[in-house]
Parts: sequence; structure tokens; C-alpha cells
Amino acid sequence: MIVDYHMHLRGSVESGPEPLVHTLDAIERFLEVAAARGVDEIGFTEHDYYFRQTREVWRTPYQLERCLFDIEEYVGAVVAAKERGLPVKLGLEVDWWPGGNERLHELLAPYPWDFLLGSVHWAHDLEIDFQPGLWAVRTRDEVWRAYGDSVAALARSGTIDVLAHPDLAKVFGWLPSPETLAEVEQQIVEAAAEGGVAIEISTGGLRKPVGELYPSPALLRGFHERGVPLTLASDAHVPENVGKDFDGALAFARSVGYDTVTVFDGRQARQEPLG
Repeated sequence: MIVDYHMHLRGSVESGPEPLVHTLDAIERFLEVAAARGVDEIGFTEHDYYFRQTREVWRTPYQLERCLFDIEEYVGAVVAAKERGLPVKLGLEVDWWPGGNERLHELLAPYPWDFLLGSVHWAHDLEIDFQPGLWAVRTRDEVWRAYGDSVAALARSGTIDVLAHPDLAKVFGWLPSPETLAEVEQQIVEAAAEGGVAIEISTGGLRKPVGELYPSPALLRGFHERGVPLTLASDAHVPENVGKDFDGALAFARSVGYDTVTVFDGRQARQEPLG
């Protein structure tokens, strides 16, 4: 089985600067590409800060400017697709946000999620995957340690099912010292194993400055050695990227010993043969 469990339900760029389009027609466009690329099931995982219902949690202008959409419409569109028998799952990309996580999950609890992705994009209220962000005020080692601490806390929080792009801090190709990198990767591996979460191989990194899959080979080997289960992800923001470069992702997974993929339904996980 092949899944793509990380994508954002968007329309064409002509729809505007934030073209979120929560309709069955939009879902079907993503499914058409998935079918053409041999992907059996997809999961939509919009960012939590795009919804008015989560506005009280956020602090940064980037987040607050995007709290424009109705989570009910998003959930309703995906649930309607599921009810038609379409191979889709309802997910959300949930940002780790110290001081707001408990309230955030209270706000999300009423909805029928199949899985929740957990991600870290900020530390100390500054961006890790946008410039200048945290990189302007901290050394590379400090950024990576802050990132590792946040990912570890997220993995152990009991609030999410999958760690998204678990080494996102490499997005610009800016690595810390080898010693710090090894320590942070081990920290993330242990936290994922102890927290009982899955991790994703994401082809989204191939479209970023680093030009690599997430996670690194060393990190993926560590996950496999500790028995951390796997999902697959494109991080598609347009239909054209659904399942993109999955041949490489599947080969990467098999190269370290993975032979199953995690499939979610109602936040319950099961393992299916990979590929």
C-alpha cells in the first residue's frame, strides 16, 4: 500500500495568495493525481493556524494574518468525500506552540480526525523554516538544539500521531556541528520511540533549498532501529505534487529495512505492506 498523508487542500494560484479551497471538486483534483501515481490513499492536513477557531492560540503576525477560514468547511468537505467512498483521510498539521498546546487540542477535540501530524516551525516565537527567523539571533547549534527540544516535547506530548518532516531544521542546508547534529538526531529518535508516534518520509524537502528527503539517512536508520513506524508524505500544496518523487521515498524506506506503512482511521493505526 502507498499513502500520501501530508498535503494541503488548495486551489490554483489564481485563487489568491492563500488559495485554500475546501470543496469536493478540489479534493477530486488531488485524487486524480494520486491515482495516476499509484497512491492508494491520501490524507489532507491543513495547517491549524489557517482557521478562525484556533485564533486565540497564536501570537505572531504570520499566524494571525492567516486565521481566515472555517474549520467546519474543511472538515465537512473531507468527511463528505469519505462518505462517497473516496480514498481520503481527515488530518491536520498541528504546530507545537508552547503555552498554547493544551488549549489548541481542546479546540480540535470535537472533530473526527483520522490522524494528526505534529510539526515544529517556530522556536522562541521565531521561524525555523523562514529567513531571517531564529537563524538571525542564534547560532546554528543553538537553533538545532531549540528545534530538537521542541520536536522531542511534541513527540512525547501524547497529542499527535505522526511527526512531520522530523529534521525540518535542515531546510536551508545549514547544519550544526557534527556532535550537535548527532545529539539532536538521537534525541528525536528516542522521543519518537517513547512517544509512540510514527514518522514520515517526506519528498517535500526535495523542493526546498536543501534538496533532500526528510529525514536524513542517519535519522531514518535510527527510527527503524527503535521500531518507529512509517508514513509517506509529499507535503503537496498543489495537486501536481501529490505522490511526487515517491519512487525515491519507497527505495529510501526499504534501504533501511522498512517493509510496512502506517495507515490511520479514527486515530487508530495499523500496518500494511509497503508499496
